[in-house]
Amino acid sequence: MMLQMNCQDAASESQTTRKVIAAVPSDKGDYTPDPKSMNALDLAWHIASSEIWFLEGVAAGKFSPGDPVRPADVATSKDVLAYYDANFGPALKRAQSISSEDAAKIIDFYGVFQLPAVVYVSFLLKHSIHHRGQLSAYLRPMGAKVPSIYGGSADEPFQMGSTASA
Repeated sequence: MMLQMNCQDAASESQTTRKVIAAVPSDKGDYTPDPKSMNALDLAWHIASSEIWFLEGVAAGKFSPGDPVRPADVATSKDVLAYYDANFGPALKRAQSISSEDAAKIIDFYGVFQLPAVVYVSFLLKHSIHHRGQLSAYLRPMGAKVPSIYGGSADEPFQMGSTASA
């Protein structure tokens, strides 16, 4: 049950991840607010690829070594979004399909954590939300619009739902 709830959260959060990555101008991937910061394209790639990587690790019962390498043909934020769209859903389905026993199985995370598989879906959410916040802070200085994330933004104000009146 916890696995299904966490995967449902991941599916919901993926829509916000899409909005933030889509807001990165394709010609501003090299933007960085500081030399110590990742540039916008690398950060977008890190968010998208790590979500998929976590889900695949949960499904496999082990994590592949190292961060996913960005393919040469993923050169813009639109390419990152296309990669995300093609791979997130299938990875989520694989993670959702594991048994309760496999969801409870301890997975080693490079000797740092030894947690049940299901907990890594929650970790995925926290990791992604953290980095998505970083990327969203890059948007306005890049000249882009900031989408609504957990409520309205100056560029995409909160919209009250309409209700039918009798």
